[in-house]
Amino acid sequence: MKVLVTGSRGKVGRATVAALTQAGHEVRATDLMPPVFERPDDDAPAYVQADVTDAGDMFAVVRGMDAVVHAAALPEPTQNPPHVVFQNNLMGVFNALEAAIRFGVKRFVNISSETVPGFFFPEREFLPDYVPVDEEHPIRPQDPYATAKHFGEQLMDAAIRRSDIQAISIRPCWVQHEENYEHNLGPQVRDASVLSPNFWSYIDVYDLADAITLAAESDLPGHEVFYIASPDNVGGRPFEETVRQYYGDEVEVKKPLSREDASGISCAKAERMLGYSPKRSWSDYLDGEGRLKPGVKGLFSGS
Repeated sequence: MKVLVTGSRGKVGRATVAALTQAGHEVRATDLMPPVFERPDDDAPAYVQADVTDAGDMFAVVRGMDAVVHAAALPEPTQNPPHVVFQNNLMGVFNALEAAIRFGVKRFVNISSETVPGFFFPEREFLPDYVPVDEEHPIRPQDPYATAKHFGEQLMDAAIRRSDIQAISIRPCWVQHEENYEHNLGPQVRDASVLSPNFWSYIDVYDLADAITLAAESDLPGHEVFYIASPDNVGGRPFEETVRQYYGDEVEVKKPLSREDASGISCAKAERMLGYSPKRSWSDYLDGEGRLKPGVKGLFSGS
């Protein structure tokens, strides 16, 4: 297929471009960074500078594509003014999707977020109703990032009502790669009391890119939403016991758990319907002290 990847210079987009290319697809990459006038590498995808918040730019880059993977976004709500986060993240989806519909693109993969239920960046804090969190959990966002991501999913629902496009929304957990595992997850490996709203969940960027590739290739009808997480928790601790230790009875632990060291985010639906089969764990990168193992290299370390 000919696949457009927006946000191609970000960590999710970069890994997705590589995975789609390796899978044999013809990739057009786009982002805000200007291109350079140099001889491209033989396996480099075509790159076009474009702004997802500009409808004209999106119509220019989406034309001729079989599928669109929309990964472009401001990645969280605290480092930009709220209106900037909301406008960028919602209108980016709208513009890319509108172009895809008008040009008859068959498949749209919307990169949403694990934050959609609302308990990640709330102004009035609350806990999830239950863990592991799945796609059936109630949605109550407060912040501009989660709200925009939720509205983006609703745009997918509207798209399948008004066109023949097929859509998948991916909600990734906190994305890790060889250059940030130690900094982000090392403290939690060493000490479970270093809490996170996703209950010690994470996703390896290469497993996420594989899931996005599956979504781009999928023939699932309509619009489906999938959490993409690693099946284990950071530190590999007994999940129920650890939840009880730090949250008491404030959060229900839904049973049966998929494994003793389960993640706080369930990927069961993606495994069942998308064929998602993660291959990597935090323990491939970090030792028991949360330090990076020698010789770990990959796309983000320049190897």
